[in-house]
Amino acid sequence: MDTDEFPLPRSRAANERLHALIPGGAHTYAKGDDQYPENLAPVISHGHGAHVWDVDGNRYIEYGSGLRSVSLGHAHPRVIEAVRRELDRGSNFVRPSIVEVEAAERFLATVPTAEMVKFAKNGSDATTAAVRLARAATGRPRVAICGDHPFFSVDDWFIGTTPMSAGIPAATTELTVAFPYGDLAATEELLTRYQDEVACLILEPASHTEPPPGYLQGLRELADRHGCVLVFDEMITGFRWSEAGAQGLYGVVPDLSTFGKALGNGFAVSALAGRRDLMERGGLRHPGDRVFLLSTTHGAETHSLAAAMAVLTTYVEEGVTARLHALGERLAAGVREAAAGMGVGDHIVVRGRASNLVFATLDENRQPSQQYRTLFLRRLLAGGVLAPSFVVSSALGDADIDRTVDVVAQACAVYRKALDAADPTPWLAGRPVKPVFRRLA
Repeated sequence: MDTDEFPLPRSRAANERLHALIPGGAHTYAKGDDQYPENLAPVISHGHGAHVWDVDGNRYIEYGSGLRSVSLGHAHPRVIEAVRRELDRGSNFVRPSIVEVEAAERFLATVPTAEMVKFAKNGSDATTAAVRLARAATGRPRVAICGDHPFFSVDDWFIGTTPMSAGIPAATTELTVAFPYGDLAATEELLTRYQDEVACLILEPASHTEPPPGYLQGLRELADRHGCVLVFDEMITGFRWSEAGAQGLYGVVPDLSTFGKALGNGFAVSALAGRRDLMERGGLRHPGDRVFLLSTTHGAETHSLAAAMAVLTTYVEEGVTARLHALGERLAAGVREAAAGMGVGDHIVVRGRASNLVFATLDENRQPSQQYRTLFLRRLLAGGVLAPSFVVSSALGDADIDRTVDVVAQACAVYRKALDAADPTPWLAGRPVKPVFRRLA
């Protein structure tokens, strides 16, 4: 289907309704229609497995499902059954539900490097709780974030460091400092410069690149030597890298770690986990000052915790992480072969661990290009592939991967024409897609 014959009238009308009532037209900036080609931002009606349908009736093979949260596929029967069992039993009570301890036991059995866990609804709650806990435990004000990783929290301590810092006092932002991924010497220099001021080092243990040999262990030693808390943000790596997260795969134990995304397969649940002596500072069985760690009205909704337990069981019993890697390897190989065959192998570049693939769209000078990304996304959408990334879910089948590779090959043919013309503009049919973090709308 040619994009000129792909107008999405109902999605366009729905987007207008969204923008009229919801700032940004979505509840997550990464889902905004500015992330998609102009007039080609489908509004979803429903999903099943690895497929979604928009309100215009088009079906897509979907990647990056729910911003990486739906790793088992939409409406996974094992998860839905677990949730349905809880719905008629009530979802929130004036005292803890027995489901809370059962979920904690299941989580800690799956991620044995942690000793205690507290659940919440979103990742920012968990990472901000980790920062607060680290500051309380060390008595230090500064937070050191990995500057190479794109997102840690919606809260001031992180967002103040981005181009979207409006509304955040400079005094808050000044307390957050950055270190580069993979560079132990630079990190030690930072810790020495702010001697006895840094409460924690927080980073994704891995992202689109694997950690250099000895790097995570070196960070562990640096944190110990400088008396700061080591926090692994496992929102993405959790379960996709191994059932026990990246910490389980690489064998380095952080003091605290945060999980979300895959944990609920689309249901709202996140987790802060870690050492007992740190976590208990947010509890009732210690002699020191109390830390307001996590206290959320809906943090322990029974159906979300039931979903988490079903996800954990499914990952372990069905070898989901291995399947994600196998699917990703098949997809990456196919896309690279298709790109190379069309002469754009140096311009459409697949990166990352097989279970968490992203792609770069490079111009004729091999520089990242939002214009070429727009061209590529337009052709994928026209072919029935919704792919802001190539992050797989375990619901994908070989036929889905093969179809995706065919659509990619067609997109690469158009990409080659644009490169030859040294101008993708004729193929954009509107403004380019935009980065999430920018100062002006």
